[in-house]
Amino acid sequence: MQRNIFRIAVTATSFAALLLPAQLRAQFEAGKSYKTNCVLCHAADGSGSSSTGKAFKARDLRSPDVQKQSDADLALVITKGKGKMPAFEAKLKPDEIKLMVTYVRELAKAK
Repeated sequence: MQRNIFRIAVTATSFAALLLPAQLRAQFEAGKSYKTNCVLCHAADGSGSSSTGKAFKARDLRSPDVQKQSDADLALVITKGKGKMPAFEAKLKPDEIKLMVTYVRELAKAK
């Protein structure tokens, strides 16, 4: 009985994931990528308040100075790096970088 319930739960979860709008899946992937690549310096909330972020003087991604930059400018910084920030062009695909820009925008809204 428990095995059948487990199978149903796994199937339902898998099916629900397929039905999620593409935008929600993209946000989820961008969040995972942010946690993997950015949290060390920029902190989970984008504030740059992590110990590494403070040491490197990482920018607060939620700040007006960052948020007023165009999407293309933010994508360029993520792609090519700037100052102590490394380039991510070898690690992230162009579509992933676009999603990362959207994620950075969302960090400011959550502030």
